[in-house]
Amino acid sequence: MNQSRMAYVYILPAALIMAALTAYPLFYGVWMAFTDFGIQHIRHQNPNFVGIQNFVDILTGAPYLSFSMWKILGFNLLWTISNITFHVILGVGLALAVNHPGIRFKKFYRMALILPWAVPTYVTALVWKNMFDEQFGAINQLLSVFGGTPVAWLQQYPHAFYAVLMTNIWLGFPFMMMVASGALQSIPSEMYEAASLDGATAWDRLISVTIPMLRPAMSPAIILGTVWTFNNFNVIYFITAGGPLGQTEILVTQAYRLVNPMGLYGVAAAFAVVIFVILALLNQAAKRWLPTE
Repeated sequence: MNQSRMAYVYILPAALIMAALTAYPLFYGVWMAFTDFGIQHIRHQNPNFVGIQNFVDILTGAPYLSFSMWKILGFNLLWTISNITFHVILGVGLALAVNHPGIRFKKFYRMALILPWAVPTYVTALVWKNMFDEQFGAINQLLSVFGGTPVAWLQQYPHAFYAVLMTNIWLGFPFMMMVASGALQSIPSEMYEAASLDGATAWDRLISVTIPMLRPAMSPAIILGTVWTFNNFNVIYFITAGGPLGQTEILVTQAYRLVNPMGLYGVAAAFAVVIFVILALLNQAAKRWLPTE
């Protein structure tokens, strides 16, 4: 009994800190979601309880919100699926190339390919935004070398989507590459030797040995990458700010706009709860379709 009490004593400081930094803001945000909390309620007066009205306004697209959650959700899903597809294909493909027995300077290639992931996201987003500048950006200058005309990447759709997509592909593939690279190194060479003795070609070995052995490592990585990409605030906000005309807005950036500049804290809290529910459903669907065993 004494040992059990001592264990709780050691855990108590961390538990109190986690409660203050995580649990309290979480439950406070859920409480705000059922009120008309606004900027005027921060210091002076208590908000009114409105029940599920904030959720009804969000789901039905109340006129004062001036946006459709379902339209934003559709783009958010397109954004997430497109990115994860490229992340996985590029990540696994580069991992296979770097781990090929005949390739030299493997450590250098791994170090170079991990750099996009090592740079802070907001720095990368601002650099790519400058690269997509219509007059002075590196992308348009490169197009002019091949006889192309300047493109207003960030002022029209779908070009703005292509811009943020390329940026996030650059940011996301190193994570998938490192996970796949680690998994590849854990595959016993005897499995490839046995497959070769059975007459399997390189493609057969990839399909029957490599991909099944990668699945337990890649499935959790894909689920984690999906959550990161779905809520990737920095790339969208710093490059297009949701434009043009809100066509590249995702749920998390719209939730931010409900706070700044609109000042609708209660509606923003409800919006955050809706995002949490959507992510929970996506997580359950991903676990079903991406078994880890």
